[in-house]
Amino acid sequence: MEKIGKYQFMAEPFHCDFNSRLFMGHLGNHLLNAADFHSNDRGFGMIYLKTINKAWVLSRLAVEMEHMPQAYDRFWVETWVESAMRFFTNRNFAITGTDGQVYGYGRSVWAMIDTDTRQPHNLLEIHDGSINDYVERDKPCPIAKSSRVQMSDGAELVRTIDTYYNDVDMNGHINSVKYIEHVLDLWDMDWYRHHQIHRFEVAYVAESHQGDRLSLYREQTGENEYCVRICKDHDVEVVRSKVIF
Repeated sequence: MEKIGKYQFMAEPFHCDFNSRLFMGHLGNHLLNAADFHSNDRGFGMIYLKTINKAWVLSRLAVEMEHMPQAYDRFWVETWVESAMRFFTNRNFAITGTDGQVYGYGRSVWAMIDTDTRQPHNLLEIHDGSINDYVERDKPCPIAKSSRVQMSDGAELVRTIDTYYNDVDMNGHINSVKYIEHVLDLWDMDWYRHHQIHRFEVAYVAESHQGDRLSLYREQTGENEYCVRICKDHDVEVVRSKVIF
């Protein structure tokens, strides 16, 4: 099969905000779906991994958008594996319109875990490292890789939230996209009337589960740049994020 997968989606109106722009969380879902389609089609996806008690977990995601798809827009997500190592793989994305318009790009880092032990697993053992047959090093992804999000101890506690059934994904922990939604809910509608998300980064540090209480700390680190730390039990960090408007 081709190294690069290309999948069409639509900005469904109920997945768009009051500005008729696709929610970043729903865009994140489309990126993760494209990654799932691509890996399943090539034999190293969740369908096969589930049979051997393994799973992919998202470690880092960075998305940089010049424009966000509007309600009813049809768009494409291209995805490809940039590199594969023993415990991590780098996967990129390009989001384009049906007319070739470039909406933006994404970069992600994934790890493979054993679902029984929750410990990292050597992904190159899957089908004798067949993932290397699909590594594409020549297609550019012209955005910066995820940065190390730096925050001080003076970050403000903005909100503490509970977690429920709808927060949990098929791996049994809080869904990666739910964290994105919780972070972006720290700004109200009036803010989004005047600001559009240009770059969003998230790093997943530890797992949290249904019933955990999540505390969200925010700190402004530059002009239109904010960092957010999410902790469970007040001091166990599970997520760090950066938003640039």
